[in-house]
Amino acid sequence: MKYILFDLDGTLLPMDQDAFVREYFKAIAAHLAPHGLEPKRLINTILKGTAAMVKNDGAATNAEVFWKCYAGEYGGRLYDEQYFDEFYRTEFDAAKSSCGLYPDAAATVKQLKKLGYTLVLASNPIFPAIAHKRRMTWAGVDPDDFILITAYENMRYCKPNPDYYRQICDLIGATPADCLMVGNDVGEDMVASTVGMKVFLLPDRIINPNNADISSYPQGDYSALLSYVQAEFPLD
Repeated sequence: MKYILFDLDGTLLPMDQDAFVREYFKAIAAHLAPHGLEPKRLINTILKGTAAMVKNDGAATNAEVFWKCYAGEYGGRLYDEQYFDEFYRTEFDAAKSSCGLYPDAAATVKQLKKLGYTLVLASNPIFPAIAHKRRMTWAGVDPDDFILITAYENMRYCKPNPDYYRQICDLIGATPADCLMVGNDVGEDMVASTVGMKVFLLPDRIINPNNADISSYPQGDYSALLSYVQAEFPLD
């Protein structure tokens, strides 16, 4: 069995990341303000919790790390998790305006599924699954086509920690050699190669703040990805 892992933001879903963050914080702050959460403090707490998840050493799930941080800032209030979930169900779509659509991305996912590849959504697990699934629908991708969606509930590491990719292998019962990671972020996605995964870089919306050498990575658009998969990552 062969597994293809897809990043989400900038890979399946084009977005203006700064605009997305602004719209996301604006919407979630407005939703939670009636519950007594002052916007600036709430946003700072979310950022602090996110930073804690990125540093997670695997001792707990990312969700546990986030809510421990949150409880430390607010002296409890873990019942607020229900309001976060309510936001993702009802108002998270307010941030969709900062995102575009890659028709070729959705079509390629469908084609790879049809060919018999097993798909994993390997988005940085700093959001709950419900938020990832909402963004997948913005991209025109069916969450049911994926056997695993990495989210803060089921993951104990974040990108760019290589253990994030090792945990994915553990969860799906795969070896790294059976996996191909597709993404646009050189630092966070291409690091999968260090654990033995194949990688493919989508440079259209590349993130490469350190100007790392990308010449060794297979790369191109979605048409090139499909050709690469069939030639270099064939099903057994």
